[in-house]
Amino acid sequence: MKTPPLPVSGAGQCTADSSEQLAEAVRRACLEAAVAAYEAAGAQGLCAEGRWEVAVGALRALDLHALLQAGESSSSST
Repeated sequence: MKTPPLPVSGAGQCTADSSEQLAEAVRRACLEAAVAAYEAAGAQGLCAEGRWEVAVGALRALDLHALLQAGESSSSST
């Protein structure tokens, strides 16, 4: 699953706006990962409980460090 880069303003700066954007991007990435995993598990025939376990596993496996790096690289290229 491809996640859009995080919008981060300035190199190393943390403003209220950039913090809010970061939080929203993390929320979006978590929702996309959970929904995609839940739907894929359903397509494989798992019951609701199994699908939920797969979705939680996807959240645990989400690489937040990669999201942060993508956001930093996108802000330095603008």
